[in-house]
Amino acid sequence: MLAEEIERVDLVCGVNNVEHHTELNGVDRLVVRRGQPFTMTLHLRPVIASVCNLTLSLAICPEPSEVMDTAIKFGLNKFISPARWSATAELKSESAVSLTVCSHPAAPIGLYQLALDQGTGVSLCQFVLLFNPWCKRDSVYMVKEAERQEYVLSQDGLIYRGKPKCISELLWTFGQFEPGILNICLKVLDQSLKHLQDPIQDCSDRRSPVYITRVLSAMINSEDDKGVLVGNWSGNYEHGIRPTAWKDSGSILRQWYNQKCRAVEYGQCWVFAAVACTVSRALGIPCRVVTNYGSAHDTNSNLVIERYYNKFAEDISDDAIWNFHVWVESWMTRPDLQLGYEGWQASDPTPQETSDGVFCCGPVPVRAIKEGDLSAKYDAPFVYAEVNADVVEYAILDDGSTVKIDSSTTEVGQCISTKAVGRDEREDITHLYKYPEGSEEERQVFEKANHQNRLIQNEEEPGLKLKIKVNPSMMVGSDFDVYAQVKNNTDSKKSFRLTFYAQAVTYNGKLGETCGLTVLTGTNLAPAEGSTIAQEQMVRLVALLIDKETKEFHRATKTIVLDSPSIDILIQGDPKVGQPIMVEVMLQNPLPELLENCVFSLQGANLTDSTATSNDVGPKELATAELEFTPMVSGRRKLVIDFNSDKLSSIQNFKNLVIEE
Repeated sequence: MLAEEIERVDLVCGVNNVEHHTELNGVDRLVVRRGQPFTMTLHLRPVIASVCNLTLSLAICPEPSEVMDTAIKFGLNKFISPARWSATAELKSESAVSLTVCSHPAAPIGLYQLALDQGTGVSLCQFVLLFNPWCKRDSVYMVKEAERQEYVLSQDGLIYRGKPKCISELLWTFGQFEPGILNICLKVLDQSLKHLQDPIQDCSDRRSPVYITRVLSAMINSEDDKGVLVGNWSGNYEHGIRPTAWKDSGSILRQWYNQKCRAVEYGQCWVFAAVACTVSRALGIPCRVVTNYGSAHDTNSNLVIERYYNKFAEDISDDAIWNFHVWVESWMTRPDLQLGYEGWQASDPTPQETSDGVFCCGPVPVRAIKEGDLSAKYDAPFVYAEVNADVVEYAILDDGSTVKIDSSTTEVGQCISTKAVGRDEREDITHLYKYPEGSEEERQVFEKANHQNRLIQNEEEPGLKLKIKVNPSMMVGSDFDVYAQVKNNTDSKKSFRLTFYAQAVTYNGKLGETCGLTVLTGTNLAPAEGSTIAQEQMVRLVALLIDKETKEFHRATKTIVLDSPSIDILIQGDPKVGQPIMVEVMLQNPLPELLENCVFSLQGANLTDSTATSNDVGPKELATAELEFTPMVSGRRKLVIDFNSDKLSSIQNFKNLVIEE
């Protein structure tokens, strides 16, 4: 068959994309997965054609190389081979040839050009090749279909924030199949330092999900390259969008792409992780978002978080413990490491420390972290410290001397959480990262990790014991009481000085303005006065007790998360594809003051976005609005409603919908 005999090529995208689980990308182009056949029809001019001598060529790189496997030539076979590039052809009639192609299960992913190899080469088509969790020979293969549905195909999920005893959930729209997102994800790879420095090697290395995941860890932040997001923890977001305002990855990726790959302002850890999850799922790598509570940032790699406080109880340390920190796990084999390290791999796109000179982290096997194998690639010591570091606290006195005031072996690495498969529930995966505290296995792991700083857990009971107690329920905008409880464990009376205050706090432990302060001196302690906090939803309570006789310091802290008002959602009718449907929403103002600039917004994967304003809302009154959306695709979807105003922001609720055809 000669190239001039081909009149047109039908890629049969409607069939191929469904079989390759890519139909949500659309059926206007061919998107297929590794190691799985796809079929096209070559429509010929009315001549008798022969397909016996048909030879195909593929190219994935601007400078394709057969040595680097970015240029491939292969002829026809009688049967498709599942282990290499192969093709079969069948003459359907004098004017049609059915051509079936199967990719190598370890081929580089990306945009391919398929051509007839007739010297100069005549293009047949373009197609995008992705990783394939449905293919047993692919390095991202997952056995269970429910997990593939959750970690590859699900376009929304829950991200956990707050603190261990008050875990909150954020509904995030990953939207990896939304129009244009796949092209943007491929553009992210093309803008990496690896690609810009050596595109031939980079395209060849894209066969490995380990390599791709490490590239994404660097490219989702913008510290060293043309990455997607600028991190900002200052509280000043004047020139961009505050991190808490984002609710979906698509808005961020489109903005990055439309402004010629200039970084989007601003992100924090859950935003970085969510965007990394979107890109990973879009490329076919199973991925999930993970939250670690009490997450250590060990700056000097000694596996100990050393916290220093001045006489005002201000933290002046380099090391830090975040209330929570969010990263991602990706599913893959690790042929570069020993057996047993396949499965979930932790990587972190939030810029904290450099790795090989670049702000990135991972992927490192979660199993290696649990076993204390700090030699495992990549960045095992840093991730190990995030979930296992010990904590020692010191007070610096006026004369410059240092006094140890507290220690803990359990503060770091609590309630490690991710969304459960197929359910809107939290799954605790702490056991995947660490053995139970105090167990024999835990002790063996610390020895293996050369952990020389294990603290003595049974220290002598202090003369004065300090504890903070709070009310069980605290609503944003309402007054509440907090208490400092002091217990005298000695036989004599004690005189002390107590400083007790509250400060707004960000999730990474940075303190804001003081919103309550009490200083007491004596032998008895009365309850501290309540403080009104209208803007922040996370507050750090600190009590600092000084024994006047012995000069001993005692410090107690408690982080509280204030409750948010709920949004009621009422859907009018049954959602169907292509048909507009109305939604009524309402929220009661919990504040003792007027809410202005009230806006409800609606979004969801494959649902049209919508916004509606509400009148100014007085104290305890209802904010109400009507919104409209039109489903574009059938199936199970999440409808997300957000509420923002001048004094209350980022209030969210959602409903699960089943969209009918």
